Amino acid sequence: MNTLKAELLAPAGDEESLRSALDFGADAVYLAGKVFGMRAGAKNFDEEELFRAVQTAHERGVRIYITCNTVPTNSEVERFPEFIAMAKNAGVDAVIAADVGVISMIKEYAPGVAIHASTQTGVTNYKTALELYKMGVRRVVLAREVDLENIKVIRRNIPEDMEIEAFVHGAMCVSFSGRCLISEYLTGRNANRGECAQPCRWNYFLMEEKRPGEFYKVFENDEGSYILNARDMCMIEHLDDVLDAGVYSLKIEGRAKSAYYSAVTTNAYRAALDSVLRGETPPEWVLDEVNKISHRPYCTGFFYGHPSDGSGSQDPLQTTNGGQYFKDSGYVREFDFVATVDRCENGTMYLTQRNYFTLNDELEILAPGIEPIKFTPALMYEADGEQIDVARHAMSKITIKSDVNVPPHSLLRKRI
Repeated sequence: MNTLKAELLAPAGDEESLRSALDFGADAVYLAGKVFGMRAGAKNFDEEELFRAVQTAHERGVRIYITCNTVPTNSEVERFPEFIAMAKNAGVDAVIAADVGVISMIKEYAPGVAIHASTQTGVTNYKTALELYKMGVRRVVLAREVDLENIKVIRRNIPEDMEIEAFVHGAMCVSFSGRCLISEYLTGRNANRGECAQPCRWNYFLMEEKRPGEFYKVFENDEGSYILNARDMCMIEHLDDVLDAGVYSLKIEGRAKSAYYSAVTTNAYRAALDSVLRGETPPEWVLDEVNKISHRPYCTGFFYGHPSDGSGSQDPLQTTNGGQYFKDSGYVREFDFVATVDRCENGTMYLTQRNYFTLNDELEILAPGIEPIKFTPALMYEADGEQIDVARHAMSKITIKSDVNVPPHSLLRKRI
């Protein structure tokens, strides 16, 4: 078993997201190659990028896990040995897999690489974990349906050198362990191959056979008819309970999300986890960070039994609907990511712009491990030295006069 008390595991859908996870404190990062991963919408990593990602992460003492968690077809099975041998040569620390055949091929073609059983495997009891252990699996990513009491039972009944990983933050869906056929049925896009169209986020109506064209809303309650729309999970206020149950790796969902999302969530959970490991309560600014990304209303998932509405959260849109949110399927979004800090020197902050902002905007700087810094820029210049009041063009180079000194890759945002 790893000597660390706990591992913070962050997502990366591309190289920029990987850098954010590394800069803001991940112990390990999970990502995918161009095939065999469950997030077809993410950019993912080709062979050259994977080698580069592993080298960069290892130089900073961070582990890389590659996801091979789709259920492959016969033709894909034939291509898997070459792919997994490449991943081993790249130096990945573990492979996350769900299919028994894939697990057997990892052992055959990538001997020595650790195997983690994906949440897609649907591990909800210790007997399944023990059988996977016999197959060479040394970590189980538990199904999201498992509550804290059952995690404790699993921990007591599996070998000491078998680790438990669990999702603590991110999107949830109406399914069993991520296995869902609604998207395939309605759109032909297979969720189990990373192509989900998210029909659980749609607004449904009822039509009676002999009254075509007459649509009636399907109400769960008086708030709306998004009857399948799940809240996002957020356990940042409850990491002590998760660790006490026996979870070693705390996993953040989001390989299809932005580098800004990866930075903010990794930074928040890094600070919260460090506080808990010191026996302290995470400071308020840490808990508030999860509200500064685009998210659906939060809940605490299945950890406390039936999905909770996350009472006690700072999210203003909490209601008493448990794990579902019926009003709409949109995101709560209170901040815009506006720029990345390239460097700070001699009272000047050098930026790469991402979104529109002006001299009148109060900005926040997000730097690793510290409370966000609020400031309003006094003077702003384009790369050619022209003074400007408005930053309009994404990816343009801008300088701001400021005495604030933060490391490269810190982020600037503004309240919407």
